[in-house]
Amino acid sequence: MGKSKLFMGVATVALAIAAVGAGSAAAQTAPAKPAGATVEELIVTGTSTARTALSTPMVATRVDNERLELLQSSSAADILTTVPMLKAEGGGGEVAANIFVAGLPSGGQYQFTPYEFNGIPAIGSIGLNSSAPDVYYRTDLGVDHLEFVHGGVSNLFGGGSVGGLINFIDRTGTDTTRGEAKLELGEIGRVRGDFAAAGPLNKDAGLYYALSGYYRYDEGPLKSGMPSDGYQIRGNIKKEFDGGYLTVFGQYIDDRVQFFADYPLTGDTHKRPNGNDGKPIFTTMTSALEDISYLTPNGVYHTAVGDGAASKGGQVGFEFRKDFGDGWGASARGNVGHYETSFALFAGGDNVQNLPTTQAAFLTAYGYNPALNTAVFTYANSGRAVPATNLLWADRVIDRFRPLTTASGEVNLTKELQAGAWDHHFTLGAFAARTAASDVNYGYSFLGDFANAPQLINAVVTNNATGAQTIVSRNGLLDAGLQYTNNYAEAKRYAFYAADQTSIGRWELDLGGRVETLDGHVRREGSKLFTADTTPNLSPLIANVLGGNGTFLDGTVSTTGWALAGSALYHVSDNLSVFANASRGFFMPQLNSVQINAAGVQTYRPEIIKQVEGGFKYASGPLSGSLAVFYSTLTNRQNVQLLNGPPGGGIVEVVNQVATRTYGFEGDVRYRILDGLTFEGNVTYDHDRYTKYTPVAACTACTGHELVRQPPWMANAGFYYNSDVIDAAFYDTYTGRTFSSDLNNIELPAFNVFRIEAGYTMTVRGGDKLRAGVSVYNLFDSQAVTEGSPRLGTLQNAGQAFFVGRTVLPRRVTVQLSYKF
Repeated sequence: MGKSKLFMGVATVALAIAAVGAGSAAAQTAPAKPAGATVEELIVTGTSTARTALSTPMVATRVDNERLELLQSSSAADILTTVPMLKAEGGGGEVAANIFVAGLPSGGQYQFTPYEFNGIPAIGSIGLNSSAPDVYYRTDLGVDHLEFVHGGVSNLFGGGSVGGLINFIDRTGTDTTRGEAKLELGEIGRVRGDFAAAGPLNKDAGLYYALSGYYRYDEGPLKSGMPSDGYQIRGNIKKEFDGGYLTVFGQYIDDRVQFFADYPLTGDTHKRPNGNDGKPIFTTMTSALEDISYLTPNGVYHTAVGDGAASKGGQVGFEFRKDFGDGWGASARGNVGHYETSFALFAGGDNVQNLPTTQAAFLTAYGYNPALNTAVFTYANSGRAVPATNLLWADRVIDRFRPLTTASGEVNLTKELQAGAWDHHFTLGAFAARTAASDVNYGYSFLGDFANAPQLINAVVTNNATGAQTIVSRNGLLDAGLQYTNNYAEAKRYAFYAADQTSIGRWELDLGGRVETLDGHVRREGSKLFTADTTPNLSPLIANVLGGNGTFLDGTVSTTGWALAGSALYHVSDNLSVFANASRGFFMPQLNSVQINAAGVQTYRPEIIKQVEGGFKYASGPLSGSLAVFYSTLTNRQNVQLLNGPPGGGIVEVVNQVATRTYGFEGDVRYRILDGLTFEGNVTYDHDRYTKYTPVAACTACTGHELVRQPPWMANAGFYYNSDVIDAAFYDTYTGRTFSSDLNNIELPAFNVFRIEAGYTMTVRGGDKLRAGVSVYNLFDSQAVTEGSPRLGTLQNAGQAFFVGRTVLPRRVTVQLSYKF
């Protein structure tokens, strides 16, 4: 890592401390408390009236700031994997986490769980392309807490989603200036500086601020030679007035982060293999590709592979709330944003062989008979001959450019009304959003040595009979322009909803409904093959490239869905409540699932989900927890998979219509063993099956199979200690066995990821806190496989020499120094 990068990271923290440290000597320190959530804490997501979790007739999870800071090792997945009902895959690194809701089929990308900040969706509609919303918006020290809710009427408000809402709620300023600056250093060249501060701008005017952000440079956790590098700044200004407030939010991001792809693991044990050099392979991504370029009909194309998943842009938003008196109130929130993004995806194989091969097998696969041809393989960077026994690895890179514009907003009118013993809280609201995104893809394949961050390989084949030569791989480029895609999608959403949240005696009763219309527009350009490079002796795969043919197919879709939900909670005592809820809801099909041709577009209709849930919640003294059983069905699901296209080609979006049924239970417990020491755990059991799978040709006999990548068991357990001086944590995330495809023919074993944290805090400058800490992610260095190859889908086979998949990120040690004031 360059000295300038290290300096920038250190300077970020130093400047933050210097800027906000002055005048903080009199800061008061809050009493130490356990960082986890309890059923006594307030839940505000998806509702117009805050309730404690013990009084909320649905399952709700709350994670506070201290726990968020503890959990976030690499990505949002590190946080969300601890939430019951959610499976979060973070093996790809910091962004593009795959988030699954128990029993609901998807390819990840938060498809059933809107990703919100302060109750506002980060992007107004999911599924215009396959980008996950965490590519655009990241968590940092400015987040006060996380709430996840599902079931009941709360999922009908705002952007809505009966699959659940993930809502990160930011800190806002108060009369006392508080903040934190933090420096983190880690193995394999990681340096990150974070800061957050909040306080008054003008107390007398009721004006407050909050500011947070990070800068990060990271050459790992898998060393490909392409570092992650970038920053984010966020903040808000809050104006309090009689009976309400107005908060304005802002975010700007300029960041590039590597997304670690699937690659060949050992076929029998699914562990990291040894490469040609005898050393373990952690990734087959390589910085040698940063010089790749090739001719196209529009000039020279230079790959963006070094940028990884790059995002530049931001958004502004607001939240307004006003109490007019006599029980009347109003609230509104919204945002508008624009991002320029690119995403370099390594596809896990060349779509010809998809496995490491001998040099002779490579020639045969590409149509050159080794008995009739002589091949010379040399390293592109040195010209040295490649040893004849070395295996070759051919892979594809898809550079995906995805600018996105989003705007969303909601407005609510509320009325509190007491009618005898009944306390009603009525809400009438409306939501609207417009999201537009492009999806322009350029794909190519390369030839490399089978090793970590492989060197590129040139290949020249000579016909033994004629002496004619063919350049099969030039500077490592094997197939230029094997994919070209130019898609555009726009979604406009309009929703109206109403709810009555009622209290009577020991009862909490909720009833609500929602009607939503989605109008969509899709536009897709056709492609054709061009001869772009006329250099003599070039392989046709290098000379010919796919490009746009200038003809576009346009289609529009429109559909309306409705949802109805009811729930009830009974306070058995001050410490125990029982609850039940039921709902009939919908998801709007992703626009990238729309099939369009010259004859028009396919039928577009809502995907219908029906679910019921019931259980109990308890909180008394040192013990709190909950247990709930659930049942759900989903029909009309347009399930999108990104699979390999025809052999030698790129990646295509394949849509299957499925229906599912699931039942199970979820529970959590927290027990305070003694002052400062708690045990916390949760468990989710999910029994899911496909009840319909079409077209059948895509997966014979898949009806009755388990959902791909969905474990029947998920659990978290840990011990957490926190005092004025010492803090420590030891905790584990357990993921049950899964299947790598809908065929259920390859089982991936269950695994555990253990983490340990420890810190020492000293008091300085009249109450400020200086903490030194150490964190170890994946303590026992599990190499468990989190997924098989999504590109191979049902074509992936067991019993081969190699298995393409992705493992848990390796063990990593980081140290932190933080200053709280």
